[in-house]
Amino acid sequence: MSDSYCPDCKRLTEIVCDHAAGDTICSECGLVLEAHSVDETSEWRTFANESSDHDPNRVGGPINPLLGDGGLTTVISKTNGSSNELRSGSIGKWQSRGANSDRGLIQAFKSIAAMADRLGLVTTIKDRANEIYKKVEGQKPLKGRNQDAILAACLYIACRQENKPRTVKEICSVVNGAAKKEIGRAKEFIVKHLEVEMGHAVEMGTIHAADYLRRFCSNLGMINQAVKAAQETVQKSEELDIRRSPISVAAAVIYIITQLTDDKKPLKGLEDMSPDTHLLFPKNNNAFMFADISVVTQVAEGTIKNSYKDLYPHLLQIVPSWFAKEEDIKNLHP
Repeated sequence: MSDSYCPDCKRLTEIVCDHAAGDTICSECGLVLEAHSVDETSEWRTFANESSDHDPNRVGGPINPLLGDGGLTTVISKTNGSSNELRSGSIGKWQSRGANSDRGLIQAFKSIAAMADRLGLVTTIKDRANEIYKKVEGQKPLKGRNQDAILAACLYIACRQENKPRTVKEICSVVNGAAKKEIGRAKEFIVKHLEVEMGHAVEMGTIHAADYLRRFCSNLGMINQAVKAAQETVQKSEELDIRRSPISVAAAVIYIITQLTDDKKPLKGLEDMSPDTHLLFPKNNNAFMFADISVVTQVAEGTIKNSYKDLYPHLLQIVPSWFAKEEDIKNLHP
């Protein structure tokens, strides 16, 4: 029970809710404060046989326009009310045959959703990946190709189009049985097919180092001030002619900022890593090393070092003056 103001009692009193009638009643004088109210919370009532089916959902999932029947199928259950087992005999056979039309699509959408969840992607990206797969799933050149690689490629393209890019290595880390090269080849084919279908180039969105930066900083457990400085540094670095990939520039900027910060600390989650991985992180070194950043960004140490060397002549120009003094920047080793 909760308290509410009663006009008859002229004070706050405890109220009683009659859910069957939808009435809110004062517990002291019996006045009906609100009648026929609608409960807008979820209704977890099930009409199935509770002894055999414990699913509390009263309704099915939302309509999916990518499926032939919209995802709204009818299942004829056994006489005991269990929807987990189909009828045997002719009715069950016809039902199983009729349910096969979109079975492949449904399974593919589930796989895409699982990969997206592991990467922490939003629903709009999942839906875009489903749309892309729907357009290419019947193409003959895809027959015999690795299905996981095709689904991963659809998710990669969807991330690019929604301006939330992920690297191919990140996508590959959540896929079972698909190599980076296979995903790359599948991506190229899908893009070509979409271009032929639409009659113009596929808009993939431009990748910037800032697209990766905040996620990497979060995984490293960097403080907010350092993250802000890294973002400003990356934005200024885009004005330079640095011929490196955005992810390499992001990794190099993180290294620069962590060497200049006063609150240096070891890599987040070190205690969860294997003993062999701990060799990369000396306990007596508080600053992030190239190996630390390489583990999180999945960029090779040599690539980070080369990107750092390309940025080094411009450090005074790109590193925010409010974050580091000029002499501290000059003291960094090239």
